Amino acid sequence: MSTVPIYSLDGSIKGEIKLPNVFLEDIRPDLIRRAVISSITARIQPKGRDPMAGKRTTAESLGVGYDLSRVPRIKGSIRAAFAPCVVKGRLAFPPKTEKIIHEKINRKERRLALRSAIAATAVREWVIRRGHIIKDSIPLPIVVSDEIKNIKKAKEFREFLMKLSLWDDVIRAKEGIRERAGKGKRRGRRWKKPKSILLVTDELNTPLRLAARNFPGLDYSDIRSLNVEILAPGGHPGRLTIWTESAIKKLEEVFA
Repeated sequence: MSTVPIYSLDGSIKGEIKLPNVFLEDIRPDLIRRAVISSITARIQPKGRDPMAGKRTTAESLGVGYDLSRVPRIKGSIRAAFAPCVVKGRLAFPPKTEKIIHEKINRKERRLALRSAIAATAVREWVIRRGHIIKDSIPLPIVVSDEIKNIKKAKEFREFLMKLSLWDDVIRAKEGIRERAGKGKRRGRRWKKPKSILLVTDELNTPLRLAARNFPGLDYSDIRSLNVEILAPGGHPGRLTIWTESAIKKLEEVFA
């Protein structure tokens, strides 16, 4: 079991901590992607059309010999109805609520995907592949003392990130914000926002959560709320993660 340094608020090393065995898991990008897709599709609401839409008519085809196409026509008129190619006609292949949208995944596979996503945060190759900016002198995973949970000001947290040379990754996420192409702009998804740092602590409600909530691309989570989607956004493992000392200890209890 390897050890990593523990950083204090001034950026200096105050000690070392042993990593739990979950960081030794094999990284399975296939399982991680399946788990993320399962999580995303579970939130999609089924949609469908009225089965009788466009069919509430007594229209019938006139048949042949009238020099007209053989689509159903309203009785007493030559106005077409019912057919998919006419005004107020039915849809040829309407969406149906019976369609299975949720991509399921086995419970053991989902748990293995979570352990694999946690292990990927400690592998520099995967972190760099995601596009994060981190210096070679900083070992992964990044572990900081529990003093960080008491930070109340965004300015103080920014200074801490600068001392660890992690502020450049937040700037990368800010400069990467761009307008989405296509109709998603009209559907509440106007901006595409890159992900930056993930903060993981042993408890959810801390002053740090409020201090860091407005940083571009930054997410905050406790051990119990960890999931594959937040550890590997888009199904791509290797998110740049900051763990607190108590979070590492609790991680060993949860994934023992």
